Amino acid sequence: LEKHVVDVLKEKKLTITTAESCTGGMISSRIVNVPGASAVLKQAYVTYCDEAKHDLLGVSNDTLDKYKAVSSQTAKEMAFGAAKKANANVGIAVTGVAGPEKEDDKPVGLVYIGVYYNTGNFEILEAKEFNFAGDRQAIRYQAVENAFKLAIEYISITT
Repeated sequence: LEKHVVDVLKEKKLTITTAESCTGGMISSRIVNVPGASAVLKQAYVTYCDEAKHDLLGVSNDTLDKYKAVSSQTAKEMAFGAAKKANANVGIAVTGVAGPEKEDDKPVGLVYIGVYYNTGNFEILEAKEFNFAGDRQAIRYQAVENAFKLAIEYISITT
């Protein structure tokens, strides 16, 4: 999946950045495994705590207070903030509860993936909710796989 993402980004002359919480850099790590990824990957942010989400990505404290870190609102602000800071066309953000215990009354396996996509004449910002099963590693792996699938879906829309 990551090779396909890199190939499509290269073909369309687009760039990407990642903002990761529960995946802890797994998305960007897989992207850099692809030869030539430096042509499309601008930066990668691992923002595990709320302070980092706010300071590095510009997620508002109001959003973090009202909706918490694991929310569609936070995922969208992470994706948008990362893309803007890195001056990238695409921002992919992941925030969720990998376990083993629930967080802020949110169940283990709840993950939000935010996508920001901007080609200059087309712009979209969305977040999708997922409920994954399995242990911590399985949840993180499923989040990464689905982040790549969403990236492909969005960058295939139009340019």
